[in-house]
Amino acid sequence: MLVFFDESMERRLTKLLVANRGEIAVRIIRSARLFGLKTVAVYSAADAKSAHVGAADEAIAIGPAEAANSYLDIAAIIAAAKQSGADAIHPGYGFLSERPEFAQAAADAQIVFVGPRPEVMAALGDKVAARRIAVAAGVPVVPGIESAEISATREYAALVGYPLVVKAAAGGGGRGMRVVAEAAQLESALAAAAREAAAAFGDGRIFVEKYLAHPRHIEIQFLGDNHGAVVALGERDCSIQRRHQKIIEESPAPGLTGEMRAKIIDAALKLARAAHYTNAGTAEFLVEGDNFYFLEVNARLQVEHPVTEMRFGCDLVCEQLRIASGDKVPEPAAPRGAAIECRINAEDPEHDFRPATGTVLHLSVPGGPGVRFDSHLTRGAEVTPWYDGLLGKLVCYGANREEARGRLVNALDEFALLGVTNNAAYLRDIVASGQFRDAKLSTRFIDSFFSGWEISKSEIDAAIVAAAITAGGAMGDIPSDGAALPAGTEHRSPWDGLKNFELWGSRR
Repeated sequence: MLVFFDESMERRLTKLLVANRGEIAVRIIRSARLFGLKTVAVYSAADAKSAHVGAADEAIAIGPAEAANSYLDIAAIIAAAKQSGADAIHPGYGFLSERPEFAQAAADAQIVFVGPRPEVMAALGDKVAARRIAVAAGVPVVPGIESAEISATREYAALVGYPLVVKAAAGGGGRGMRVVAEAAQLESALAAAAREAAAAFGDGRIFVEKYLAHPRHIEIQFLGDNHGAVVALGERDCSIQRRHQKIIEESPAPGLTGEMRAKIIDAALKLARAAHYTNAGTAEFLVEGDNFYFLEVNARLQVEHPVTEMRFGCDLVCEQLRIASGDKVPEPAAPRGAAIECRINAEDPEHDFRPATGTVLHLSVPGGPGVRFDSHLTRGAEVTPWYDGLLGKLVCYGANREEARGRLVNALDEFALLGVTNNAAYLRDIVASGQFRDAKLSTRFIDSFFSGWEISKSEIDAAIVAAAITAGGAMGDIPSDGAALPAGTEHRSPWDGLKNFELWGSRR
């Protein structure tokens, strides 16, 4: 068994508790196993039968379905770590991953936190404080003011003009954000943003920046160790977003000049060194024309980390574990090819991305060279309203962007999920579009090209046929109450009479 020595704890790491759920929990457990570490899952009442529970060596219930009383309950998770004998905690992303009080609670319990130190997380988690660190390090920031007092904001607007954007000082994901197009909207936007920020993050502080009309969203993956070294693993373009939420990410960023790439990477490394950053982090920037501006640092593993792994031939979770164990971060390998990721979410793109729930009746996962699907889904899995609707991440690699794009289009065509409304067809149409092929990327891509998207008739017809076949049993019946099927009803498919005929993905 491989074990690692942690200099700060003066003991060997043997067991990792994963303080998360869903696909990221399964993904972390896989890498921990590669290291020979025992794993502990935590789960809410809604997740008792979830994939991450079965994937871990042991699992501990931590509360009811509500995240506030389970996955966000620091005391319950620390108690689970002590109960299981775990000597390290990986927070994944979301939930408590960027809460400095969680990292501090782990440290107080003498448990290794796989992430940055609490004081670093606190400094970078506050967007106003992070802006100050960037300015001190000589990194350009979006023009703006830290004060959101109405008279000061009006003076600033008179100086730089509209539109402006109001942002929450704490948190992210588009919450607490308002775009102000004209003076008449300013006062109500400030008040609404402050209320939303207070409700979402318990912190109503806001600040104001000049709104960039059509920027690209570029981020740099970096790793820092406890010996003072920081390395960058290239950039990712995350410009395609809906409601400020990323849905497609890729690396390298198409059309970015070598000079611009070098400048942004240098800025990210300056930030990481100035903050004395350790473990995995991402510096995010907006790029417009010949200028780039610091946006924020995500002090955790990113959802889109697989595109970096595929280009650099690395395992970022393994690197996180090595750093947490006191190892020095190695120089990354030279990147190769291109990778693109799509986030498949439980939502309805035709109806304002309304969240969806349901039972997975059938799941057909694409495969082949250069295709990766990170997910926690299995047939019969319940998608509930309690948590984020990310169902899986489909990532394709190619020798160049066009090969990766072609593979992704084919993989999205091959992907099939019945029982839960999802955005796979929407993503397929985006990746197959001429606008995406020609890399006309900006954070306004969806508004510019896909605001009125409708699912094609052929897609609807295929779904109706597949649903009928599923109901007929060709893809396996799933009784709603979990009871056994009545005798003689196990094979009711109309395809059974066709010799040598088999539906894609129906072999069991």
